Amino acid sequence: GLLTSTALAGFISLGFGFLKLGSLLKYFPHPLIVGFTSGIAVIIFSTQVKDALGLDIQGLPSGFIAKWGTYFTKIETVNMNAIIITVATIVIVLFSKRYINKIPGSIIAIILGTTAVQFFHLPVNTIETFFGEIPNTFHLELPQLDLNELGKYVQPAITIAFLGAIESLLSAVVADGMIGSNHRSNTELIAQGIANVVTPFFGGIPATGAIARTATNVKNGGRTPVAGIVHAITLLMIMLFFGHWVKLIPMSVLAGILIVVAYNMSEWRTFLSILKGSVFDMIVLVSTFFLTVMVDLTIAIEVGIVLSAVLFMKRMADLGKVIPERIDSDVIDDY
Repeated sequence: GLLTSTALAGFISLGFGFLKLGSLLKYFPHPLIVGFTSGIAVIIFSTQVKDALGLDIQGLPSGFIAKWGTYFTKIETVNMNAIIITVATIVIVLFSKRYINKIPGSIIAIILGTTAVQFFHLPVNTIETFFGEIPNTFHLELPQLDLNELGKYVQPAITIAFLGAIESLLSAVVADGMIGSNHRSNTELIAQGIANVVTPFFGGIPATGAIARTATNVKNGGRTPVAGIVHAITLLMIMLFFGHWVKLIPMSVLAGILIVVAYNMSEWRTFLSILKGSVFDMIVLVSTFFLTVMVDLTIAIEVGIVLSAVLFMKRMADLGKVIPERIDSDVIDDY
């Protein structure tokens, strides 16, 4: 039922966009966005430790604590070749801009890392050894729809739509902060809805805007929607024509790139500054952060929305107290 739920989620996202519900994101408090973004950064980093260290782990747990527990129990399987490649990748990504501005450091790291692994036959995991062959074809396939079971698909469809919309729009807000721009929330939802309606007919799963790829794009110079279009076309070309080369990319190179992305999007300075602010902002920040990391992204967003509503009502109540006092003082002065 995933494909059916995906298509239904796409129609729901379209409804959100046409009803202009995307503009509601501006009422999300800044501590919520920072907590969510910082939590995602920690998750991205934690998921890359296995490949960065070259650990021999089968079936890595999804939970944060369980994941790190597995890392420590398997630390004896560390691969020095993978560590060297990861460190070299991080160094290239961080310092290549000083000498080469036109080519992103991540691309340079991928080319050099892949070449080194193949030339010296280094024993590290690659995309091929981890994921297998990259398919180079796609075909139209209609999802199996049983109208009698339609009710079962509605709830997951609503969850997918809400989670996808919020994650995409939060990604857009993060990008806005990185490039000093303003996105179009409702257009984002409509485009995402169309994509998710079409995707299931080609065997795809739900798609959203992703903070990791967005941050990577921005850090490498992307500023307009053209960057996203080029990103999509590049992935399509890779799948159709260059998969037999891409599968050779070492996982440790990708880990190094994503570790840099995680650091760049962590906003740790902003995180610390909010902790020094009001108590309520600190509660929203810490709650969203720890729920994102320790529990589940969906739960974090749901709790974050509730906290946002409470914070909004509190600020409106405080504003309501201030305005009458100002009016009274003005009336007294006039009198």
